[in-house]
Amino acid sequence: MSDEPTASAPWWTSAVVYQVYPRSFADSNGDGIGDLRGLQGRLDHLERLGVDVIWLSPVYPSPQDDAGYDISDYRGIDPVFGTLADFDALLADVHARGMKLVMDLVVNHTSDEHPWFVESRSSRDNPKRDWYWWRDARPHLEPGTPGAEPTNWESAFSGPAWHLDPATGQYFLHLFSRKQPDLNWENPQVREAIYAMMRWWLDRGVDGFRMDVINMISKAVALDGSLPDGSVRAGGRFGDGHPHYANGPRIHEFLHEMHREVFAGRGDRLLTVGEMPGATVDDAVAYTDPARGEVDMVFQFEHVGLDQGATKFDVRPLRLTDLKASFGRWQAGLAETGWNSLYWDNHDQPRIVSRFGDDSDAHRELSATMLATVLHLHRGTPYVYQGEELGMTNAHFERIDSYRDIESLNYVAQARADGADEGALLAALRAMSRDNARTPVQWDAGPHAGFTTGTPWIDVNPNHDRINAAAQVADPASVYHHYRRLIELRHTVPAVALGDFTMLAPTDEAVYAFTRRLGDVELLVLGNFTGENQTVDLSDARSWDSAERLIGNYPDFVGPRAAVPDMSAPGPITTQLPPAESAHNAAASIEPGRLRPWESRVYRRA
Repeated sequence: MSDEPTASAPWWTSAVVYQVYPRSFADSNGDGIGDLRGLQGRLDHLERLGVDVIWLSPVYPSPQDDAGYDISDYRGIDPVFGTLADFDALLADVHARGMKLVMDLVVNHTSDEHPWFVESRSSRDNPKRDWYWWRDARPHLEPGTPGAEPTNWESAFSGPAWHLDPATGQYFLHLFSRKQPDLNWENPQVREAIYAMMRWWLDRGVDGFRMDVINMISKAVALDGSLPDGSVRAGGRFGDGHPHYANGPRIHEFLHEMHREVFAGRGDRLLTVGEMPGATVDDAVAYTDPARGEVDMVFQFEHVGLDQGATKFDVRPLRLTDLKASFGRWQAGLAETGWNSLYWDNHDQPRIVSRFGDDSDAHRELSATMLATVLHLHRGTPYVYQGEELGMTNAHFERIDSYRDIESLNYVAQARADGADEGALLAALRAMSRDNARTPVQWDAGPHAGFTTGTPWIDVNPNHDRINAAAQVADPASVYHHYRRLIELRHTVPAVALGDFTMLAPTDEAVYAFTRRLGDVELLVLGNFTGENQTVDLSDARSWDSAERLIGNYPDFVGPRAAVPDMSAPGPITTQLPPAESAHNAAASIEPGRLRPWESRVYRRA
């Protein structure tokens, strides 16, 4: 097959990104909190996994009200994580290994301890007053009384999205925590200050940014400066402001300006990712159309809301047909223009093996590898969240007081005030709390999973004695090595990165099946989302009988494993992959349309 269709494709179409949540990755100094030196000491793990980009969650100075997503200084490193010199050393080491580093950037809001906001709140006539959203109480209502807020919007972390500042008698907007006031992007001085800061990091050698809730920077402000109320659900106490601050009227103008002022002229080495809650497929096409000069790819949330009711803590069983419809719509919508991110886990989501898989000892590894296979074989750039490559599970804490996340704690406080059952509260947190993703990475079976010599800031998952990196690296049949093979496929098989997408059996509630085609090469991808044997109706199943089998998660399909890799050797292990085998060499029971519990397979034919 010719590689000509891939010649002009951006480098990130065949790349894999690994997210590091530094607080929980690796602790170098025994204070119980992960840090930059701890990350640098574990780069071998990432290099050998084969990832191309490290996405580093915020390490800037912060009061840590929202775990670092409340930034008080954009041009520094929080002492809990190290120093700028530590950051420079990490960046140099990452580059020396042929990887890139992308910073997490939060510019919809700052911390209320940022000097900009300290000035802004100091008086109504301060020059930086208009750097944030300040508004009077509603006419004829006393500031501070219920319902006096300028709009009825609800914060993402519960309660009103406005907080009264007694010193000046006005409210400021905070779409998240009250310690995260929203910046006013309508002010050109705000935008230039942000662009100057971004240029400062790029000049330092950073390879791009993942931009947190970036589609919320444009609010639907009226000519008189007012903001509209949101619609209220029956029985609700707050309005939904999302239509008035997500994908707002000037968002494309702002992102194009950012691209022109920050990224243009720096070559094609950079990666820009926009986290965009509520973005539609059409929105994503506009945001990522190269001709528009905005961002390279979007990070959207549609598929991770499919198992939720009125709130994220109202958990419903996943219907596989809903997942197919969502993924299929995004694959089709971005087929000609634009690009999407592919992910199951991140710092805001529970562990996928506990969510859409089966984290029991019997099926954890199979369901983890099946889910990985289905995701990574789609068109888009895959993201691996720390510990996902080990099949790490939800924490399943036994007590509510083990949880640390502000979103979870605010939910508990509100639910208790509404009379919620404690058992139901704990069950909701065990299923959906962001802390499920934030327990320390499980490096070994020793004390605190090898994460720290001190007391970890949040409890380590007790199953680290069975699920840890040391054991998996030594086992060529592990989840870790399956991820390594998937990443290698994206690097070496052009159809994985750039092939077209065709959904098969869209109404099947048990098996996820699709094809990818590039030129004269076609791939068939199968994944059983159940713990039972399944048969899927593939109209041309027999035509795949003699196809080459690329990867599977059952030993008799994968074929003989390579010898245990020498993990002390430097560099990525790309030569240890077992060769692909013809399907007719497999066990006779293996037929393309018949799948065992949580089984995944990928075939190739030309």
